[in-house]
Amino acid sequence: MGFGLPISGSWATPPTIAEVAKTAEKLGYSSLWTFQRLLFPAGDPIPMPYRSVHDPLVLTAYAAAVTETARLGVAIVNLPYYSPILLAKMLTSLDAVSGGRLDAGLGLGWNADEFAAVGASMDRRGARAEEFLRCLHAIWSDEPVEFHGEFYDVPPSYVDPKPVQRPHPPLLLGGSAEPALRRVARVADGWISASRFPAAQVPAAIATIRTAATEASRDPDALRIVIRGAVKIRDTDDEAPLTGTVDKVRRDIDAYADAGATEFFVDLNFDEQIGNPDADPAESIRRAHEALEAFAP
Repeated sequence: MGFGLPISGSWATPPTIAEVAKTAEKLGYSSLWTFQRLLFPAGDPIPMPYRSVHDPLVLTAYAAAVTETARLGVAIVNLPYYSPILLAKMLTSLDAVSGGRLDAGLGLGWNADEFAAVGASMDRRGARAEEFLRCLHAIWSDEPVEFHGEFYDVPPSYVDPKPVQRPHPPLLLGGSAEPALRRVARVADGWISASRFPAAQVPAAIATIRTAATEASRDPDALRIVIRGAVKIRDTDDEAPLTGTVDKVRRDIDAYADAGATEFFVDLNFDEQIGNPDADPAESIRRAHEALEAFAP
């Protein structure tokens, strides 16, 4: 079990981030997580928890400084917003300051406005991601590094230091389409679901990953299946997954375990009553403590 750090909305302040991180670690949560959103398109009705979001890599570094044992997961940063050499350097430094506790969640991105803002193309995202990952592996493994691809180049270079975790921090990929799931099996250490990914669809996703791993001569049992749980605690039960009373949410979490998930993290940022710049931060942290206690391992 893991827990999402405050990163979205009014409750995402340094004291609250530290409070949640320390409390979660004390209660036995094995991991702490962030997510990425660069902007909120004007006039576009995407969910309000995307309205005001801190940078996940900076928050992960801050969480590393106030914790000791919990793993620190970034779920996810979008590869097209970076170059491989820059992201490799940032993730290496994060792995160093956390003492080798980083889990690096990576994705392809979906927001056209964000692609425009960073000057990236949405064309051939899958092919670009495959090459990006090969380049990351080369940067972390080859000495010296030299990589020449269709999209990315690294001239003959020494890129040091290397990550604490060798050959690199665990790479977890997002995405739910079949090509994305098969990519997980070929080149990653596990899969991170989208928020509110239905438990009923998890077995099929896992089956695709395991089949592709076997075809790639990789051990399917070694791949992690991480579920981001967009939990919304309410006074009454709701038909929506992970929404309702604590007992109902517990049953929903059990359904993900029964479906084959290896890890689950509670993320309150996606509750519009919490991960919202207009929410009462004192009430948000009160509810966070309620959830921390309720779902503690």
